Amino acid sequence: MQERLLELQEEALQKVAAASELKELNEVRVSYLGKKGPITEVLRGMGKLSAEERPKIGALANDVREAIASKIEEKQKALETAAVNAKLATETIDVTLPGRPVNKGNLHPLTRVVEEIEDLFIGMGYTVAEGPEVESDYYNFEALNLPKSHPARDMQDSFYITDEILMRTHTSPVQARTMEKHKGQGPVKIICPGKVYRRDNDDATHSHQFQQIEGLVIDENISMSDLKGTLDVFAKKVFGQDREIRLRPSFFPFTEPSVEVDISCKICGGKGCSVCKQTGWIEVLGGGIVHPNVLEMAGFDSKKYSGFAFGIGVERIAMLKYGVDDIRHFYTNDVRFLKQFHHHEA
Repeated sequence: MQERLLELQEEALQKVAAASELKELNEVRVSYLGKKGPITEVLRGMGKLSAEERPKIGALANDVREAIASKIEEKQKALETAAVNAKLATETIDVTLPGRPVNKGNLHPLTRVVEEIEDLFIGMGYTVAEGPEVESDYYNFEALNLPKSHPARDMQDSFYITDEILMRTHTSPVQARTMEKHKGQGPVKIICPGKVYRRDNDDATHSHQFQQIEGLVIDENISMSDLKGTLDVFAKKVFGQDREIRLRPSFFPFTEPSVEVDISCKICGGKGCSVCKQTGWIEVLGGGIVHPNVLEMAGFDSKKYSGFAFGIGVERIAMLKYGVDDIRHFYTNDVRFLKQFHHHEA
């Protein structure tokens, strides 16, 4: 029985050494160390042995089992390591190869202009207000001193959905809604960025959809000088510290008096060139003192409160700031155009 155990050990160790795959090694384990293996079969005959021989054979059987199991474990680790090394050899990476370039996106020029203007006015104590793009006729026109059949409505050819619902033609409805929420109590100090819609024929300077940022300040003793000072800060921040502004009389139904605001031409320094049409000035936005009717309709006492409002065309500012000659470039998603603004990143 002792000789048989030693023979089985030698036989098993030879098969372990010859195994070249984990599957073969596992078959050796089951074959020799399993419940139905030859070692177990030998031990079943221990009942025929004398009391003195049984402990010796039992100890030998355990030694044989441990020797075979140890060699199997050792061979298993070797085969697993070899498998990993073989896999790594087929999946090598040449670290000397140049990396693939990753295209980095950047802010759209219109987004950059909006954020720059928002940062400026937030720093001056304004809050950002928003409202729906699908608007009621009341907030879009009537609450802004534009009753039905008012001739000034023709200035903003509109996309009507029903007789009383339309795509907003300016962001002024946000001002009307905000004033209404204040229930006649000032101060109010907001800017209203957003998309607006008008039935324009798209060309180099017009679009049926564009962006505006309107501003509104309501408090006691607000005057035209407050508006001029605010817009002077705006012009210098966006276009450069050497820019100057001028105000020209104009007409808007929701402000009285109303003004058009020009900045001095950056190209010629105010001397006159083709860009400014030899005037030395470029029109950038409109504004004025809030009409008393607008204040009263929103619940403010026009004898106690006054205010100013202004409207900025984002595309207009971006075209002047970056020298873009066609508004359609902003909306065609031409990567060649957008890539030009990488160098403008902060």
